[in-house]
Amino acid sequence: MTITVTGLHLYPVKSLGSISLEKATVLRSGIQHDRSWMAVKPDGTFLTQRTHPQMALIECAIVNNQLVLQSFGMEAMTVPLSSADMPKLKTQVWGDDVNALDSGNETAEWLSQALDEPSRLVVFPASETRHCDPSIAKTTDHTKFADAYPLLVISEESLQDLNARLTEPVEMLRFRPNIVVRGCNPFDEDLWGGMEINGITFRMLDRCARCSVPTIDPTLGVLAGPEPIHTLNTYRQVDDEVYFGVNASSDGEGEISVGDAVTVV
Repeated sequence: MTITVTGLHLYPVKSLGSISLEKATVLRSGIQHDRSWMAVKPDGTFLTQRTHPQMALIECAIVNNQLVLQSFGMEAMTVPLSSADMPKLKTQVWGDDVNALDSGNETAEWLSQALDEPSRLVVFPASETRHCDPSIAKTTDHTKFADAYPLLVISEESLQDLNARLTEPVEMLRFRPNIVVRGCNPFDEDLWGGMEINGITFRMLDRCARCSVPTIDPTLGVLAGPEPIHTLNTYRQVDDEVYFGVNASSDGEGEISVGDAVTVV
């Protein structure tokens, strides 16, 4: 059975819209630009689709290595490149302190209007390193504003298995993966120690415990109901957690593309 990459997805701003890629640059911190920015309250508390589902409707683009934000009815906002002289704004990601950089008042005004709530946009500084859980990952593994790990891998077969149990199927982007693969049995990715794509070795670290975000319709920016978490609870629950997808990190850097072969290692 041949396993291939069928999807690559980038989420420049935590909880905002996704970008689908044909080719991705993999860094030790994840796909280049992934979760490099984050929306926060003025006090530094990060915002998430868990409480602000409308965040899914703000579209992101990377143009000349700059972030461009778009929201319906608003002029596009080009976010200034990060620089060391930007003011710092202390924030946290699930208990991890980060000395983030504030992207400025103009960006904050745009984001506040788009979310209808006072908000600011912070960028992860080049000088910061946010290490992953050393009990699961290597001490050299690190990420930016992602929840815990640099990458998330899901197979199409796992989603097909889930959709076969649902009245209304859901799309893969409900689960916000970085790398989507095809050519294995459902949930085989749970069992892999790692995989190799275009000469880059990826270590599978831990199954991904799911929150309420997959219940949000990313095309409408609204809570769509209890599915698919309700159904996942019936067959993917362990110790009060529901699992779908596998967190991963890379042992190298380089480019991977849709269509690349995947070797399980």
